[in-house]
Amino acid sequence: MSSTTLWPRFQAHFLRYTDLGFSLDISRMDFAEDFLASMQAKADAAFTAMKELEAGAIANPDEHRMVGHYWLRDASLAPTPELQRDVNQTRDDILAFAADVHSGKVLAANGQKFTDLLSIGIGGSALGPELVSDALWSKDNPVRLHFFDNTDPDGFNKVFDQIGDHLSTTLVAVISKSGGTKESRNGMLAAQDAMSKAGIPFAKQFVAVTGDGSLLDETAKAEGWIKRFPMFDWIGGRTSVMSAVGLLPMAIQGLDIPAFLEGAKAMDAKTRVPDVSKNAAMLLALMWWQAGGGRGMKDMVVLPYKDRLLLFSRYLQQLVMESLGKKLDLDGQVVNQGIAVYGNKGSTDQHAYVQQLRDGVNNFFVTFIEVLKGANSAELEVEPGVTSSDYLHGFLRGTRTALHEGGRESITVTIPAIDAFNLGLLVALYERAVGFYGFLVHINAYHQPGVEAGKKAAAEVLEVQEKTVAALKSKAGTPLTAEAIASAIGADAEDVFHVANHLAANRSDIQIARGASPADDTFVAIV
Repeated sequence: MSSTTLWPRFQAHFLRYTDLGFSLDISRMDFAEDFLASMQAKADAAFTAMKELEAGAIANPDEHRMVGHYWLRDASLAPTPELQRDVNQTRDDILAFAADVHSGKVLAANGQKFTDLLSIGIGGSALGPELVSDALWSKDNPVRLHFFDNTDPDGFNKVFDQIGDHLSTTLVAVISKSGGTKESRNGMLAAQDAMSKAGIPFAKQFVAVTGDGSLLDETAKAEGWIKRFPMFDWIGGRTSVMSAVGLLPMAIQGLDIPAFLEGAKAMDAKTRVPDVSKNAAMLLALMWWQAGGGRGMKDMVVLPYKDRLLLFSRYLQQLVMESLGKKLDLDGQVVNQGIAVYGNKGSTDQHAYVQQLRDGVNNFFVTFIEVLKGANSAELEVEPGVTSSDYLHGFLRGTRTALHEGGRESITVTIPAIDAFNLGLLVALYERAVGFYGFLVHINAYHQPGVEAGKKAAAEVLEVQEKTVAALKSKAGTPLTAEAIASAIGADAEDVFHVANHLAANRSDIQIARGASPADDTFVAIV
């Protein structure tokens, strides 16, 4: 089908918010002309549910909690004066603290200005701040940002090497709602240990973002950390980038928080309109439904044609998959919902997996993220009258056409530029699309029971490790098989085998002797 014959369909299914410079093109999705009308009743119910959520309804029934991330960019929507005050006060406190850091009113322990910030968090306490930091970075930022977003000691050391001799002027923000999240706790201990070894009184360089009265909150108070900021229980990690979780790193880096929040507020207003044809977030949710039959049968491939949005697909993985990947619906019925998300960036992907997208298994739909502004400075002509951004645009449009010709579906989201306002707008668009889709498929998009199950399983592994070490030390010098250890401690032999291998690789007092098979391997505690 030629591009000319698609012109009428493009016009019919192209939504533009002229005042925002934003557009959404769903014309290359293969929905029938009556699809949107057929989904009207479900969409109306989702509009009603979203309105109730924003008004303070219990939208997370498992935890009996409100869901209020929309209030973060417009506190006047919060259902009580107390909540409105909390939102505004937290934002103002963060801006004031950042100003004090930049001016030198708040100094490092050695009396010098802070040069770096180490943000310690996991999942939603890291992915959003990392996206924002990378997307909006400038050489003029007053403070450099670094992240601990895992419990990998080699990763810790890599970041310490990047910080280098700036450790004495590094502010550390520990971000954890409960303070009990092990990855964040381990990163905190690693940072404290590094500072202690360098003779730096770490309490004078640490701040916390956490729940009131949490383990981390109590630790920060007891140790005399310089500041604590609240993490509200009505904010989930994956929607926390506009809370203190994201705003504190943004403010310290010197980014434009008011513009970021205004962009989100503007998109919220546009997608609060209960008209499917004019609501970009609802149209996105309906396209996800159409592509996957309401069951997530196709993957979402996110291709931002902008280097500054490299981390956007990674951010969306958690937002979409943790929100929508649910076994049970709100009635307790097994539904196994979800949408898999992956992506990288254009045009890198044209030299990676676009070949499969074009000619391989058709189990996906693509979302192109287009940024109209190529650069903030005059561009070099790489050919007469042609710049690098012209090529980038050509690759996006060419790939979109090639995929369509191959019977592959795609959506195109266009923003005018990469700045704080438009990044806030983009984040809000997807937060609302995820919320609408959750209502369409009748699931709780605001809890994460699978994540909690993984944490429980990890704790059980560490319990096996503790018992394995005790068993080996009780017979120090005697080689033991995994089966022998398992029998002694009442554990599964495979679990013991993996734990013992880990111990042998990381501890000098535990050694392994390889046998003909895993059952023949022996482990010994050195006397």
